Amino acid sequence: MRSGRLPARSKPTPIRQGSAPVTQRLRSAALATLPHGIPGPRFDRARARVGIVHLGLGAFHRAHQAVATEAVLEAGDLAWGIAGVSLRSPDTRDALAPQDGLYTVAVRSGEGDRFQVVGAILGQLVAPEDPEAVLALMAAPDTRIVSLTVTEKGYCHNPATGELDRAHPDIVHDLAHPHAPRSAPGFLVEALRRRREAGLPPFTVLSCDNLPANGATARRVVSAFATARDRALGAFVEREVPFPSTMVDRIVPATTDADRTLVADAIGAEDAWPVMTEPFSQWVIEDHFAQGRPDWTLGGARFVADVEPFELMKLRLLNGSHSTLAYLGYLAGHETVSQAMADEPFAALLAAMMEREIAPTLPPLPGFDLAAYRAELLGRFRNPALRHRTWQIAMDGSQKVPQRLLGTIRDRLAAGEPFERLALGLAGWIRYAGGRDERGGAIDVRDPLRDRLQALSEAAGDDPARLADAFLSVREVFGDDLGREPRLREALTAALGRLLAVGARTAVAEHA
Repeated sequence: MRSGRLPARSKPTPIRQGSAPVTQRLRSAALATLPHGIPGPRFDRARARVGIVHLGLGAFHRAHQAVATEAVLEAGDLAWGIAGVSLRSPDTRDALAPQDGLYTVAVRSGEGDRFQVVGAILGQLVAPEDPEAVLALMAAPDTRIVSLTVTEKGYCHNPATGELDRAHPDIVHDLAHPHAPRSAPGFLVEALRRRREAGLPPFTVLSCDNLPANGATARRVVSAFATARDRALGAFVEREVPFPSTMVDRIVPATTDADRTLVADAIGAEDAWPVMTEPFSQWVIEDHFAQGRPDWTLGGARFVADVEPFELMKLRLLNGSHSTLAYLGYLAGHETVSQAMADEPFAALLAAMMEREIAPTLPPLPGFDLAAYRAELLGRFRNPALRHRTWQIAMDGSQKVPQRLLGTIRDRLAAGEPFERLALGLAGWIRYAGGRDERGGAIDVRDPLRDRLQALSEAAGDDPARLADAFLSVREVFGDDLGREPRLREALTAALGRLLAVGARTAVAEHA
């Protein structure tokens, strides 16, 4: 890593041994001993320099954008190495630092597994440990892109409106302590301010999160935060900083100990944090950058003038269906997506919802076979080699539901068309967010609004109308319009009534 400084390395994360004898940890010295057919980095990592700082060093980034960047570096453009920044936990850094930033991508399907050791991440930082090191790296002349996978809640915005949440604790902190930020907007604005004062051009802010118009959302939030700090700084961000939108698509389940054992046996070395993924990968990027960009087409990306039609298609068809399957599948006792899809009523529900309720809301994409895309999605959900837990997809529902389901429902309402299946998916989220499954057991709900939502659910009890009214009052999710929409209240009350009366699986079968 050529730009910025890194914190001291921490102790390796303990790894469970597999069935095959493994005598070494994955690191640069182990690359020469990788088994035949398992590629490692095919570029000189010592000569590569950091051109991209990535906020949110999670599994998705490492299975998606970093893999595409690996192809760029292997083609000889060594200006685009990645420095990964964890905004919260040191876990990823603690796993990767002893491995020289190397990790394994395991591509899994029913046809077999493929493995690749990726070296595009040249260094790792943990923001709470040393925010100054992160800011210095973002403000360095070589840094030309700052990308983000911080999840919906990392934008510190109101999901129903897309506006900056000025009351968010991290935003309150960062406005009071702008030189030691905690939030993604805080880091972006302080780094841009430093570049401006140093006479350096701004970097491009590249959102890779599942948000509608993610570039516009990032621009709105970052500009509002900059304006709150200083009006001139806000005007500079609004005028000079590019925020291209993107559409990202690859299923990346959480890594398990069994996955670590699988990878260790395959590569002959211990990897503390490999990533599991599917063969499919898609990345559509608005071609608007301040200081050039990598040729990510080498890694399968597509540059376009307008991402919105692709993004809307993916957000509604894939993410909306995924969330619906996660909530209803979890309630019915299905641990993974593939298990739920093997239960035929669930597969039939998604197919009907995609075709009859979601697809009619999408703009035309000339030359794109939408029916084939829907069929491909169903096939991806059925992939038995990926253990994508319904519980993992169900996280942060209050942040995801507005983008994944409510936008489609708004369009169906405007068209005067029915949306019973979408309403059932929404009802599934409400039942799940209440914190009790159909057998009365506690659900480990992970959501920024968890306590509030569970209190609303407890107060409403098993009365579907009261439950619908209670959740529709949550303006952060439903806004002012949908919260008072009688047709949504009617459909949601009916869906909740069936879930409460007959359970998720029977309710799903009724709508399949």
